[in-house]
Amino acid sequence: MTDEVHWTRPDAPEVAGMMAELLQEYVSRYGQAARERMERFPDESLTPPDGRLMVLLRGGTAVAGGAFRRYDSETAELKRIWTHSSYRRQGLARQVLSVLEAESARLGYRRLFLTTGPRQPEARGLYLAAGYTPLFDVTVPPAGPLPFEKALLVRT
Repeated sequence: MTDEVHWTRPDAPEVAGMMAELLQEYVSRYGQAARERMERFPDESLTPPDGRLMVLLRGGTAVAGGAFRRYDSETAELKRIWTHSSYRRQGLARQVLSVLEAESARLGYRRLFLTTGPRQPEARGLYLAAGYTPLFDVTVPPAGPLPFEKALLVRT
């Protein structure tokens, strides 16, 4: 079955399950403070013209997704990278990254920035494997947010 890229809005029905599972995942790893961190910025920042939110649909079911928003004039910040717990280890997160990278570049961003948490080793591994540059010392055990960046090739 082929996965379909679906650009949508944070308040769309197909996003509700994604956000609920993502919040549950963050709270299980970081406690209730994760709820405040996740609600720190408005969902509108994930919508055009400066941001986008996408889900991968498989047979009409959201199996993975992610978003970006404007960080500065040349940088998009990746947010809400997620894979449904029943569909992990299938390369879906890498597929989401590829789609978000291409769309960010299409909109003129030249750099991507993101942070992941110290209790998400699978995310850290994903970003390293996908060519993101760590903005922290990878030889030191993580204690706080782990920032990454990646230059984008912008076609003119």
